[in-house]
Amino acid sequence: MSTFSCVDVHQRIPLFLRFILLRSIIFGILVASQLYLFVRGDRALRLSLWSPLRKKLLRLALTGFLVSTLAIYFAFLSQWAPLEHPSPLILYTLIYPTAIWSFGSLFSSLLLFLANLSGYGVRWFRSRVGSQAKASTPPLDPSRRVFMQTSLGALAAAPILISSYGASYASSGWEVEEVRLSLSPARPFDPPLKVVQVSDIHSGLFMTPAQMRHCVQAIRQLEPDLFVLTGDFISNSAADLPPCIEEMARVESRYGSFAVLGNHEHWYGETEKIIAAFEGAGISMLQNTHRVVETDRGSIAVAGIDDLRVGRPDLGRALESLNPTLPTILLSHRPEIFPQAASRNIGLTVSGHYHGGQVKVSALGLSISLAHLLSSYPEGLYRLRNSHLYVNRGLGTTGTPVRVNASPEITLFHLT
Repeated sequence: MSTFSCVDVHQRIPLFLRFILLRSIIFGILVASQLYLFVRGDRALRLSLWSPLRKKLLRLALTGFLVSTLAIYFAFLSQWAPLEHPSPLILYTLIYPTAIWSFGSLFSSLLLFLANLSGYGVRWFRSRVGSQAKASTPPLDPSRRVFMQTSLGALAAAPILISSYGASYASSGWEVEEVRLSLSPARPFDPPLKVVQVSDIHSGLFMTPAQMRHCVQAIRQLEPDLFVLTGDFISNSAADLPPCIEEMARVESRYGSFAVLGNHEHWYGETEKIIAAFEGAGISMLQNTHRVVETDRGSIAVAGIDDLRVGRPDLGRALESLNPTLPTILLSHRPEIFPQAASRNIGLTVSGHYHGGQVKVSALGLSISLAHLLSSYPEGLYRLRNSHLYVNRGLGTTGTPVRVNASPEITLFHLT
């Protein structure tokens, strides 16, 4: 019997319907943001002091930009856009700019909408003050109006600039995070066992074979004893899996490479074929099972379970007949298995999925992101009794090729 139940309201809805619903919601939000920005921009042009000819030309340009953006959205929605292995020309002149603009402008529209609401609030308050207060209110200085409009424009432009920076930040490299843990105090590994983890590669539009090859070169230099991969190898197409497997298979780990599936493999691929492809490349896919690895420093078990939400995870089956005193690493794409893993005295659970928030704001010692709101384990190291969990920030991106304050990561564990 599984120690983790995946049966919830999400699994009562067929997978393809959940996918269509999610995609429709995202599409609707993007379209709404573009229409809102168009209305605001058109209004600003109509109220400007520019010549009629210049207004007309700028409004035509604004309309053309809106139509082009919406056409690209509909193209991707209908799946006739070149999603699989586009040429660098299409990737960097069309897809990247659209993705960066869409992400940044989403927050720009939100800021403008909030500013608009606050303006309505101020006007409502003034209307309630009374005629005497109105009579004592000086007329608005035109220079102040220009200053306010300029400030609002700068505020709206900031998210787009941040989005552009975040795209460069996401593709500029990764950090090697080193973690030292005692996995088995009674029988320590001496010298420490080196385990390298990567997660959420998301091979596809924004993670090319060249980028993965560069990453693998860095991993090879770490000379891992074990190499583990915790899911989400593809972004939105199974056609992007072969180059990912080909590159990851180039890692020469002394005692083997092990992997588990993520939600994207379930969404966009046939899991049986994916498992066979990994096994054929020499990477053991741990689908609710384990392997005992004999090293020159003693034995260690590597166990793995299917994705907690869209797969069929079974921790009991993964640990079946495994000696409970054996040092064990558990691979799970999502980290929420940690309390159950700790109850089974698993020394180390490694996960990913949340990308460290991907776009994160840190202030006053707090980190705020969608991941930090959705999970108790968005990134980093956690401890529960004698068990540890480490959540990798991932190599790739999803949804948008943007990272802010959540750099890509390769994790190097030194296990004693």
